[in-house]
Amino acid sequence: MKKNVHPDYHPVVFQDSGTGSMFLTRSTVTSDRTVEYSDGRTYPLVVVDVTNESHPFWTGAARVMDTQGRVEKFERRYGTRTRKA
Repeated sequence: MKKNVHPDYHPVVFQDSGTGSMFLTRSTVTSDRTVEYSDGRTYPLVVVDVTNESHPFWTGAARVMDTQGRVEKFERRYGTRTRKA
């Protein structure tokens, strides 16, 4: 890699604001906040709104859409089409 071209890629702790869970990964994002992680080292802390532990898709709390009756609802609104012979 060329020097002085790429951003600093360093370890960062991301924390879910809803569940409080944290995970350590590498990123180019910077933060003024720091946290002592479970390994005893201090890392920059980035608080995020949603992670896999709070997102409805990954937690299984996703809403199931009602698909029954969609055709009937459409036909009530707009009528049925008849074919011309």
